Amino acid sequence: MGVSLFAFRHPSVGREFSCDRIVSSQYLPPDQCGMTENAWICEALRSGLRSLRIGAKLMTKTFVGVRLKRLREERGLTQLALAQALGLSASYLNQLEKNQRPLTVPVLLKINEIFGVDVQLFSEGEEGRLVADLREVFTDPLTSEHVSLAELKEVASAMPALGRAVVTLNRRLRHAVERADAMAGELGLGSGGVVTLAAPMSYEQVRDFFYAHHNYFADLDEAAERLAETARLIPGDMASRLALHLENRYGVRVVHTEDEGAGANALRRFLPSERLLRLSRRLDDGQRAFQIATQLAFLEHGSLIERLATEAAAGVKETHALARIGLANYFAGATLMPYGAFLNAAECERYDIERLGSLFGVGYETICHRLSSLQRPGAVGVPFFFIRVDRAGNISKRQSATDFHFSRVGGTCPLWNVYEAFAQPGRILTQVAQMPDGRTYLWIARTVHHSAGAYGDPGKTFAIGLGCDMRHAGRLVYSKGLALSDPSAAVPIGAGCKVCDRPACPQRAFPMIGRPIAVDETLSVFTPYAAG
Repeated sequence: MGVSLFAFRHPSVGREFSCDRIVSSQYLPPDQCGMTENAWICEALRSGLRSLRIGAKLMTKTFVGVRLKRLREERGLTQLALAQALGLSASYLNQLEKNQRPLTVPVLLKINEIFGVDVQLFSEGEEGRLVADLREVFTDPLTSEHVSLAELKEVASAMPALGRAVVTLNRRLRHAVERADAMAGELGLGSGGVVTLAAPMSYEQVRDFFYAHHNYFADLDEAAERLAETARLIPGDMASRLALHLENRYGVRVVHTEDEGAGANALRRFLPSERLLRLSRRLDDGQRAFQIATQLAFLEHGSLIERLATEAAAGVKETHALARIGLANYFAGATLMPYGAFLNAAECERYDIERLGSLFGVGYETICHRLSSLQRPGAVGVPFFFIRVDRAGNISKRQSATDFHFSRVGGTCPLWNVYEAFAQPGRILTQVAQMPDGRTYLWIARTVHHSAGAYGDPGKTFAIGLGCDMRHAGRLVYSKGLALSDPSAAVPIGAGCKVCDRPACPQRAFPMIGRPIAVDETLSVFTPYAAG
């Protein structure tokens, strides 16, 4: 019957037993004695087990005042009438309903005998699940109110019906928002179209700002190219040259620090009053150079970054701060990989990511970022789409130099090779993929891992996807050996199940929003959620 939430402690042996096992010659699992779980529990308690564990806590200290009061009111009983039925004094019942006394096993058995209610009505596990659901509601971006965990526990314990109603309303709201976003997507409005029911979060606003600029900012890019020339950057020795420029120009000294204390997680920390830039010793030369270049972006081009961030923020303080960081990081990447030199190298190496990483002294993900920004008028590189996901399918970064549609609802497609990359860590995978509109793309995917620096500390693992339209595939080294001219070789993918209109996809997890589904109880088919 699976692992149960119920366990018992026998007073004579002081051991706990789960009801999915034979607990003794006297007590058998309910499925072995023809009893319901509720009846089995009550019978076991009557027969000698005196402590009940429901969920994670012993029943001996469970306070269920509101649930007991609700049960009484549903039966139309006065407090005195219920007290008499349970064989309790009115004052004792009043204390139970006010959570001044815990519910004991004998009283629970009496309630079951009189009302025939399931003992799970008083389960701590049910309360814990409701708390988890409520926490999800109040961390939802659709909900602006902050509610503490203590308040959520109070609602779940004292007013569970109200809590369940809040959860239901939130789910209906989310469904309505998804429908609105899906309809906007079908109409070609995208995230930059009409205002939907939920305002985008700050990071989404910044992402949409970069998307609107095709992930290219001419003024920043050209300024970064000038800095690279001034500092005479050489791969493998970029950090020291940028540090020298930082100290000579702004009097800021770079120091390397150990990971300790409250700032152990910091890779870069700027101390203006001390004119110090602290960098973690864990960083390699390329990473140190990136952090120094990021700080130089704020110092040398603060006004330009401020103007662009103000444009992105539309008055939202958090969006403004995130945009400043994103733009400074853009400048840093453009400094380490100057546009002209990087584009020439990319063309010569047929966009070989690992080869470019060796030439410019930076990592795989950084190269992919830069490749997705080569959109200078008159010197355009391959227009790439860039995406970063984790094992759970969460998209933490997505950028597009063209108009590839990343869905904001409905997740992504499990047939996409970016997820297959986790099964083959460190290996580059290629895929010819076709969207429902018939457009075909070449995708390159590989995992990247960032260590926390010590054994046992959790690191970060992502899959990086880089794609381009099929008409550019021949310029990439990754097209070697692929059947680019064979339409049947393409893997059919979509933007996400809820917005994908493929009629017969065996991997479909959800029906498409707004489309009826064919339901036939007499028929079982391989492809789920067939359209009606």
